[in-house]
Amino acid sequence: MEETRPLLVERRPDIVEPAASEYSSSTTTTAVLRLAAFVTFTSSFDSGCAIGYSSAAESGIREDLGLTTAQYSVFASIFTFGAMLGATVSGKIADLIGRKKSIWLCDIFYVMGWLAILFAKGVWWLDFGRLTVGFGAGIQSYVASVYVAEITPKKIRGGFTAANMLVLCFGISLMFFMGNVLTWRTMAIIGLVPCFVQSVGMFFIPESPRWLAKIGREKELENTLRSLRGKNADIFSEMTEIRDYTKTFEQLSKTSILNLFERRYAHQLTIGVGIMLLQQFGGSNGILYYASSIFEAAGCSASVGTTTMAIIQIPFTALNVLLVDRSGRRPLLMVSAAGTCLGNILVGLGFLFQGFQYSSELCAILVLSGILIYSASFTAGMNATPYILMSEIFPVNIRGSAGSLVIFANWFTAWIVSYSFNFLFDWSSPGVFFIFAAICGSTILFVAKLVPETKGRSLEEIQASMTHLLQ
Repeated sequence: MEETRPLLVERRPDIVEPAASEYSSSTTTTAVLRLAAFVTFTSSFDSGCAIGYSSAAESGIREDLGLTTAQYSVFASIFTFGAMLGATVSGKIADLIGRKKSIWLCDIFYVMGWLAILFAKGVWWLDFGRLTVGFGAGIQSYVASVYVAEITPKKIRGGFTAANMLVLCFGISLMFFMGNVLTWRTMAIIGLVPCFVQSVGMFFIPESPRWLAKIGREKELENTLRSLRGKNADIFSEMTEIRDYTKTFEQLSKTSILNLFERRYAHQLTIGVGIMLLQQFGGSNGILYYASSIFEAAGCSASVGTTTMAIIQIPFTALNVLLVDRSGRRPLLMVSAAGTCLGNILVGLGFLFQGFQYSSELCAILVLSGILIYSASFTAGMNATPYILMSEIFPVNIRGSAGSLVIFANWFTAWIVSYSFNFLFDWSSPGVFFIFAAICGSTILFVAKLVPETKGRSLEEIQASMTHLLQ
């Protein structure tokens, strides 16, 4: 199959893409690399717990604290608002203090937020805690993907970055399970556990070698690469490539939010922002946050539905981890988008038939089947792959600003969907899912026309081939 070429590629003769080297074909993982990934994944796990919390805790919180539908909509959606705020500073923080310390910073906000929820006696402390956890998640959603991508060899980079989302799905699934047997305050305690695990683990993992190159710490760059690749690995080629490309892109322009809108970065920005908008407007957070109420409205058992969702997400996210470095990013995205489109259509039909007073069993089966197909398809591709692309396509000189903008776009649209979903659902339960289906269908065309294949290429190769370097 012919490799997809980027749309805005013009090359300068003084910038030559590196040839394939011995280091880049390696799939060896060292103990330090595995530990660094594990510690990073604990923050993703906590984000998953926070995302799944609102659906699992809905009935308990509303009953204990007497929240109205509007108040609970604020509580559920304010997480995404906090994440949106965290996203605006995530790239700048990661560039300023480093990837490692930025992940550590997430823990502080997670702990503050979960404690506020745990001891909340009214809606204000509840919302403050949810907002604070969301702020930490906004930083985490950028820095975790970038850190894992920057420390991992290119042949296994996609799988490691996707595993980040697999762990997040474990967190979501755990909350769905625990919501059936534990109180909402006990589930808040569960959210605190990963924070303490990560706080200890951060003492034993290295900083990102590409960030070290960016700030000119050459000796630490060499030592870090040696620890990540192994004592006997030949790190010279990789170290030289990282250093040279970092220096080249740093000379192009100073890091500024305005630099993102230069013509040379148009392709990356269109892909990064576009795929995140399509991911969220396709219904992901609306379905995830309010799964319980969707199942109840369809006449299904909420506990059976959310438990089945929790079970099905894990193997399909694992499938994404296994396939992303084999089949590539583009096929996974297109197949996943097609599946989410089908799932939304089935849910829409279920509620449409319910309005026409068809068999209640048929309506319930269509809605349950649609949600499960959507959940399986989304976690198999659209959940993790946009974050993989985001961590790969931006050059080091704009990576912080671009990452902030992309994650901000993701969380802003997530906030819109999560806040408005209940109102749209009351307006037209089938209509909202047909809108989601149309957006999922348009994602297939977007990927086919704009998104290049990045599997098996180093970050420097990807960025050099996609960046329009002429002034």
